[in-house]
Amino acid sequence: MATSEEVVAAAPPPAPEAGLKHKLERKWTFWCANQSKTKQGADWGSTLRPVYTFDTVEEFWCLCDQVFKPSKLQNNADFHLFKAGIAPKWEDPECANGGKWSVTNNNNRKANLDNMWLETLMALVGEQFEDAEDICGVVASVRQWQDKLSLWTKTAANEAAQMSIGRKWKEIIDVTDKMTYNFHDDSRTKGATKGRYAV
Repeated sequence: MATSEEVVAAAPPPAPEAGLKHKLERKWTFWCANQSKTKQGADWGSTLRPVYTFDTVEEFWCLCDQVFKPSKLQNNADFHLFKAGIAPKWEDPECANGGKWSVTNNNNRKANLDNMWLETLMALVGEQFEDAEDICGVVASVRQWQDKLSLWTKTAANEAAQMSIGRKWKEIIDVTDKMTYNFHDDSRTKGATKGRYAV
């Protein structure tokens, strides 16, 4: 029978601190789309591309620090962070019965857009939402007159979950304006849609 000293001696040395990775609860994927480059007659989402999938804190911060700031995108670009395996499209089975909370940002406040984006990303990868399982991801849409952030969820009909998510998100991004929730099914029809829920 081996002594405790022999067991310790046989155990591999711990990895150096610099090499440690801090795993996230789940994998996430950044996506990008440039609607201004869509060819006439092409389907929506034809420019949508996955950029990078990550699952550690270190990868997340490297990406956020070096690349992904919505204020740096050109007009008509969309930037997404979604759970790995979910495409930011209404047609994705995880999104099909869902909807989205939306908040607009005036174009003269790009720094505010970046701040709301980063706060949202940290809340998502840090699992700060009570109903995190119902969240698909977040979209930053950069447009000429105003930008928009949209938090996509899976089950639009679950009002309790959506209200909980909406209230928490409003607190996280520190907005006082009213935010509305739209069902994807409503958005598929032409014309303006009325929000189903509001916080």
